[in-house]
Amino acid sequence: MGKRALLFPGQGAQYIGMAKSLFDNSAEAKEMIKTADEVLGFSLSYIMFNGPEEELKQTKYTQPAIFVHSVVLASLLRTLEFDGAAGHSLGEYSALVACGAMLYIDALRLVSFRGSSMQQAGIDNRGTMAAVLGLSTEKIVEACTEAQSEGIVQPANFNCPGQVVISGSIEGVRKAMELCRAKGAKIVKELVVSGAFHSPLMQSAQDKLQSELLTANFIEAQKPVYANVTASPVTDPGVIKELLYKQVTAPVLWEQTIQNMFNDGFDEFIEVGPGKVLQGLVKKIVPRAACFGIDTFENTVKYR
Repeated sequence: MGKRALLFPGQGAQYIGMAKSLFDNSAEAKEMIKTADEVLGFSLSYIMFNGPEEELKQTKYTQPAIFVHSVVLASLLRTLEFDGAAGHSLGEYSALVACGAMLYIDALRLVSFRGSSMQQAGIDNRGTMAAVLGLSTEKIVEACTEAQSEGIVQPANFNCPGQVVISGSIEGVRKAMELCRAKGAKIVKELVVSGAFHSPLMQSAQDKLQSELLTANFIEAQKPVYANVTASPVTDPGVIKELLYKQVTAPVLWEQTIQNMFNDGFDEFIEVGPGKVLQGLVKKIVPRAACFGIDTFENTVKYR
């Protein structure tokens, strides 16, 4: 028998109406979502259920919204046996809660602070991101290195074979885009984002988060969480804090993470949270693995 992993999505998975089926059909879910509203001091649930989209897309709302949706689902699935977890960027916090390294409310406060800090960093240090498809990782890294004469740019997300997102200053990213096209990329597309995530332009958010992480309460994870920064399993609270700090400006090693999990015996992956982005990536990284998704209350029934 192989191992089962839970995967948790990151920013971009949000949609209007997210978590509404959980709120309407589960007393436990309703209580957890109401608690989030109380802790945050505003009605996150209203934004999740009703939008408007422009508000839901603001990083300070997007991150806690996806986190709450994911963790409420994981709570409803507590009888589902699994052997480890991973989360894409923000999703790493959801994974840590699912694996017992953090309590829901403590993690919610951190996620909200992280989202607000990253949004402010995007305002203070304007940047952009771009998706590059159909070009080798080596050539993309090479393009970013060559483009640094124009400005800050680096790979931000190694998502799957042939799909890398780059991030940095507007000048640096656009130069790298030009170079990627010249090197043979099939698609190079600038993304509509509120900041240059996972790049040095997020340094101010990283600095702010450090003090919050130092005082936050982490405990030994009951199951391993594969960290974005190293693509390796971690359970130690001190190491977890250090990696969450580094994660803000470091690339997300998602392809390597899933490959390492598969090599370690994980052959079933269940995406827990809004959307289907991670399922698509897993199928491209390890096609032989089983992959499913749980998004709504109805999806939880067969797994409980």
